[in-house]
Amino acid sequence: MRAFYNGIKTMKVRDLPAYVKPMLTLNKAKQTIGKGLDMYHDKYIETNSADPIFHICIGGMIFFYLVNLPEERRHLAHQEKLAAGHH
Repeated sequence: MRAFYNGIKTMKVRDLPAYVKPMLTLNKAKQTIGKGLDMYHDKYIETNSADPIFHICIGGMIFFYLVNLPEERRHLAHQEKLAAGHH
């Protein structure tokens, strides 16, 4: 992120799309994700850390909270409508 910021901080706005466009290709995304997974593997898996278990648990809770959020909001709105006396 710092390298990206340092690359664009002296750039003119009209030059920005030409600088950013090569970074938004499918191959670049695959390389970046692969590099991130390799770094994660080196940091947590190779060291026999328990952190990946916590990452899965917390990530799962966040994911299912976000999936269930619209239904919870509808339920809350319905309860508020009933409390206000409207059916």
